[in-house]
Amino acid sequence: MQIVSLKIASPDFSGGGALLKEFTLDGENTTPTFIVSGVPEQAIELALICHDPDAPLPRGFTHWVLYHLPPTISEVSSATISSASSGINGFGKTGYMGPQPPEDHGLHHYYFWIYALDTKVIGEPSREQFLDKYADNIIEQNRIIGTYQR
Repeated sequence: MQIVSLKIASPDFSGGGALLKEFTLDGENTTPTFIVSGVPEQAIELALICHDPDAPLPRGFTHWVLYHLPPTISEVSSATISSASSGINGFGKTGYMGPQPPEDHGLHHYYFWIYALDTKVIGEPSREQFLDKYADNIIEQNRIIGTYQR
């Protein structure tokens, strides 16, 4: 697995920059928009996962698990994900659940990973299930990191 051409960016925050409150559970819990480019030609499907490794849990905390994105998609937003499927997040629910780290826990980093796969994902696995089952099917991956603290 390597990073050759796959890229992810967001008009809503810069890489390493702060997420606005509107994208958090302290605000409106709005899904950020992402721009995807450089998808490998052999990609059959894309997946997007938001994970907070700074959460005070042994495996961090997963905020969003999104599958079944077509490899032709160039924008991932609430308007373009109607055909996608959500896996179970750390809240035990599906869909985007924005940041809400513990008060006074410091700066948290939210990794929005994009994965290009050479196969279709079956069902809606959790982040851990996805990585366990599909790690060998990831052609390329990349990420953008947003930060937030309370």
